[in-house]
Amino acid sequence: MTPIRLLAAIVLSLFASLAAAQVPAPTLAARSWLLMDVTTNQVLAAAEPDMKVEPASLTKLMTAYLAFKALHEKRLTPEQRPPVSSAAWKAIGSRMFVDPGKPATVDELLHGMIIQSGNDASIILAEAIAGSEAGFAELMNREAQRMGLKNTSFRNATGLPDPQHYTTARDLAILATRLIQDFPQNYSLYAQKEYTYNKIRQPNRNRLLFIDPTVDGVKTGHTDAAGYCLIASSRREQPGAGFQRRLLSVMLGTASESARAIESQKLLNYGFQNFDAVKVFEAGKPSGSYEVWKGAKNEVSAGFTEDVTVAVPRGQAAQIKAEIERTEPLVAPIAQGQRIGTLRVKLGDKVLVERPLLALAAVEEAGLFGRAWDTIRLWIGK
Repeated sequence: MTPIRLLAAIVLSLFASLAAAQVPAPTLAARSWLLMDVTTNQVLAAAEPDMKVEPASLTKLMTAYLAFKALHEKRLTPEQRPPVSSAAWKAIGSRMFVDPGKPATVDELLHGMIIQSGNDASIILAEAIAGSEAGFAELMNREAQRMGLKNTSFRNATGLPDPQHYTTARDLAILATRLIQDFPQNYSLYAQKEYTYNKIRQPNRNRLLFIDPTVDGVKTGHTDAAGYCLIASSRREQPGAGFQRRLLSVMLGTASESARAIESQKLLNYGFQNFDAVKVFEAGKPSGSYEVWKGAKNEVSAGFTEDVTVAVPRGQAAQIKAEIERTEPLVAPIAQGQRIGTLRVKLGDKVLVERPLLALAAVEEAGLFGRAWDTIRLWIGK
């Protein structure tokens, strides 16, 4: 097994400000909640994030994810008009009111499911993708496993109550993040404030779209058992950093439609006001050069394919440490993009982010003499 040794511990003095204690999260009137920094993939604050709850119409995030995936893979087309089954036509709860005699297009169904939260649209899409809603639920659970949703079980495409239909705030945050990142071209639907179909205009139930211009989604949900739920996402400029950051709040089990909006707004504001996003390394730029054995070149530059950004409590950026642990000895041939170590960004003893350290260029093997000489050097310990 390749031996690993700690090569570098780089203290990054990114700001000269004094360290400040993290401001406690606000008290929120919800059963369970979580705040995610989507830009850095960090949980900033949470209460009961792994409590199993009924997701209600938040379920439709997975229904939408699989529909977007089917469109991307050409298994569905936007102009396609799936048939309206009896189950879809008779769906209870929120609906877009699809006429069985005049089926809607897939594009219309997506608008109806996302903006109007139509249960009929969800069932029609599920049946179009998997043949039946039960078959679609199997796809939902398979996708949930692939995403690492450890405490989620789906039984339908709509979120109608079922004892075996549950999830958690943490799993919903992962799901919503994946939807935003994997299908940015489709995500814009979640910002649309209203939609008219079959001459029936319905507003988006996400009140934050109407009161906060930085909010561009995501989804509401409500049943008697679940209470009023909202996943909200906001993009705002990071002061002085030259980039935007996205935060995502998951609010489950509030007492009213207004409460879920108010509590979600509190949580988003808390995150933006009390945490800074700090870019530690820029994508494609070398973080350092490292010695290579038995190679046509003696060293290789290493870095990252994406920006390495971390969120820290405001005023604590100067406390960040980046530790790079690399494979030793590093022996050619080395492919471009090959993992040659690990980056851990820490605040104190806490690991904030861990990323693979990648070779930014390929290094071919040396000739016979060069390989033999390095073999001897390795054997005698240089």
